[in-house]
Amino acid sequence: MNDSRTIPAPRDIVWAALNDPDVLKQCIPGCESIERLSDTEMQAVSTLRVGPIKASFKGKVVFSDIDPPNGYRIAGEGSGGMAGHAKGGAKVTLQPAGAETILHYEVKAEVGGKLAQLGGRLIDATAKKLAGEFFEKFGEVVAREQAVAPSVAEAPKQGWLAALFSLSWLRGWLGGLFGKSTAACLLIVGLTLPTCCLDGSHHRGGELLFPICAAK
Repeated sequence: MNDSRTIPAPRDIVWAALNDPDVLKQCIPGCESIERLSDTEMQAVSTLRVGPIKASFKGKVVFSDIDPPNGYRIAGEGSGGMAGHAKGGAKVTLQPAGAETILHYEVKAEVGGKLAQLGGRLIDATAKKLAGEFFEKFGEVVAREQAVAPSVAEAPKQGWLAALFSLSWLRGWLGGLFGKSTAACLLIVGLTLPTCCLDGSHHRGGELLFPICAAK
């Protein structure tokens, strides 16, 4: 079965997420735990329902044909005890599309034991459903993290006085102690005080020096 998803993030970001156990745990349906064993292997435990059968599968996930950041092959095999065993794989290809990435995947799955008695049609439908759930969730997780990262990175730096004066209780306390006009002046100074007063960069020669900016 083949399909594709458009991920609202650059290819490098999507590639890193595909190799991040924490991201994969959020996306693999029924995943209870996942840990990295090596650069090409992870071990996972998932509880899945296939038709009327529900079982916990434990097995390894192996990565091959690794071509960063273009894609890889991922294969997994796990045992579900009395329910039988399952194995499958997917070829994942990442295609850049401006600020987004088109993720193409081809999935195959096989089962044995009691699971095999359910019939190929149900197995195929379940495999398609689980693959769709994984890649849909993956897109959501990457998009969410991508949206949060720029807001943090682009947040303007504040001096320590600016941070203090952003507290409403402190503004009110100063207003009562010094009067509103004086408190307003202090607030303006705090909000306009340059970042260098705290991070050690300081002004260069010829620029306006604040009293607190004595260090060079």
